Amino acid sequence: MEPVLSLRSWLAKVESFGELRHVKGADWDVELGAIAELSYRQPNPVALLFDDITGYDSGKRVLTGSTGSPRRLGHTLRLGDDLDDVGLVAALRGKPSQWAAAAADYPAETVTDSPLLENVIDGPDVNLLSLPVPRWHTGDGGRYIGTGCFVVTRDPEDGIVNGGCYRMEVQDEGRSATINAVPGKHGAQHIQRWFELHGKAPVVVSFGHDPILLITGGTEVPARISELDYAGAIIGEPVPVLIGEHTGLPIPAGSEVAIEGWLRRDHVRNEGPFGEWTGYYSGKRRPAPALEIVRMYHRDDPIQLGAPPGKPPHDYSYMRTVMKSAMIEDALVGAGVAGIRGAWAHESGGGRLFIAVSVENRYAGQAKQVGHLTAQLPAAAYMNRFVVVVDADVDPADLGEVVWAMSTRCDPVKDIDIIPGTWGSKLDPMLVEGAPPYNSRAVVDATRPFERKADFPAVSTGDPEYLQSVLHRWAEVFAP
Repeated sequence: MEPVLSLRSWLAKVESFGELRHVKGADWDVELGAIAELSYRQPNPVALLFDDITGYDSGKRVLTGSTGSPRRLGHTLRLGDDLDDVGLVAALRGKPSQWAAAAADYPAETVTDSPLLENVIDGPDVNLLSLPVPRWHTGDGGRYIGTGCFVVTRDPEDGIVNGGCYRMEVQDEGRSATINAVPGKHGAQHIQRWFELHGKAPVVVSFGHDPILLITGGTEVPARISELDYAGAIIGEPVPVLIGEHTGLPIPAGSEVAIEGWLRRDHVRNEGPFGEWTGYYSGKRRPAPALEIVRMYHRDDPIQLGAPPGKPPHDYSYMRTVMKSAMIEDALVGAGVAGIRGAWAHESGGGRLFIAVSVENRYAGQAKQVGHLTAQLPAAAYMNRFVVVVDADVDPADLGEVVWAMSTRCDPVKDIDIIPGTWGSKLDPMLVEGAPPYNSRAVVDATRPFERKADFPAVSTGDPEYLQSVLHRWAEVFAP
């Protein structure tokens, strides 16, 4: 019987509803990544399972596109196996806050047996390149095993466990890997505190698992909640974990491949560049902490979970858009803001850079309040660049409607506020080399002026109910 959060169980289910395609014979060097990139651009992209990869034995596989459709994402989040975009958004409404509240009821559960223990390799014999680790993009500085990974750290003072998704380049001919943790993220904070207190930081990494860990590791789970416990709340049962003998950290028992080891402040390797979620290569090759791997675990015929970013749409841009949108809407409602009708973190902005919020504007200044609050929410603050607030008659997920509202209901002189000195990123292509990673963001009020709500020109479109009745009556005209 497969363990909880087994990638193999997930694959079997996704294949059963026709959204998995097998690809044989691709080369790990750029070709595999190119096939994945072309797949993301298709109208209905499927998940791809690569096997017989050039230079590797059959059975050593790489999966891409795991969360790129509403059906796969809905299944992963245990919301249903037959959802479309509209159904997925409706099913997600209110869920992030419910999962956060319930996480304490599903603490990770320690087990002593797992298929992950089929192969246990100690430090000197570890070779990450025994796996078909791809070089995903032509301009990448190396082979990246960490794209869909789950990096486990623990706060050295309060013991809270974090799971993050950070890029990891293979180093030292497979004996090590750099971990490029984003400054300000919980995992990076843990590592820094370990350095300050003990000079080294314990780390565990899983490279193949149910994509639910990609989701929890790649979105902003609230502080002081373990992503493992949050995942438990989503699936409705505790996540089983092994305990690393060397680090004492939890290792997902359903993992295909995992390593444990130590980061040290002075143990670094040059890393990058890498094609990032902004759609650009991220800077020059520069030093990053390299993990001293003390043990590697893997199942027979292991499967890596790949999630390479790039110019949107990319591997996880759909997932991030849907999840971030739900988290932002939940956070605004939870903050007590009245009249919130929806939020959408647009995929073309990587699910972070461009956010639209629709609101029933009830009082003077509310649109600006909503915009500024959204721009600094924990779920939205990292590398946000634009927040656009629109009226309730505008669909925030429809970029055409949002631009129409900006073009007809916004006076740039008084309706756009610029906030300087906010939380940026070293991944920002606009950041000057060597400068601190600040950014600025614009809050755009694209709602009807509050004082003109009564006499603002009416929208020249039919009444929605009447249009629906016409559509029904004249259905043959609109038949495909």
